[in-house]
Amino acid sequence: MAIHKLDLDEFDEIDYYLMAIHTSLEDYRLAYFINKILPVNLSKSKNEIHAQTKEGEANFSRFYYYDEEKAVSWNLIQNKNEIISVSTNDFQNLFSNETSEVSTTIHLLPEFKKVDFFLKIDNSEEALNFSEIQQKLKTIESIAAIYAVDTDNIKSKNNLIF
Repeated sequence: MAIHKLDLDEFDEIDYYLMAIHTSLEDYRLAYFINKILPVNLSKSKNEIHAQTKEGEANFSRFYYYDEEKAVSWNLIQNKNEIISVSTNDFQNLFSNETSEVSTTIHLLPEFKKVDFFLKIDNSEEALNFSEIQQKLKTIESIAAIYAVDTDNIKSKNNLIF
């Protein structure tokens, strides 16, 4: 009887390009400016990205475009989201039951806490000029910084599977 072994490194292959974006823009405004500069048509996706952390669970907004001609998927993903949890006061007396709301910031990729958005380009087998894309996006006035993310440094890669 033959023994077959699977090499799990074959499944760990990364087939996407990831750019970190630092900006104060809202997600829909950033998608609008990206659509103006690049040949894409990002639109709000109904399928938000759900993430569970020890602080709680959150949904991150996602703008999506699929280029059928080049077979490339573009995703603009929110990295920061705030959840509001209600906590009761530890000291309660007979006549008052005080509760307070606590806001906690959750990150899709916690190792990149200062990043506001990620631009994920999937299945980029065709030669895309990423430095050209980066240079075009730098022309958006409200973007403070944009750079490529080394996917080997991402510890929470599972949050990018959607």
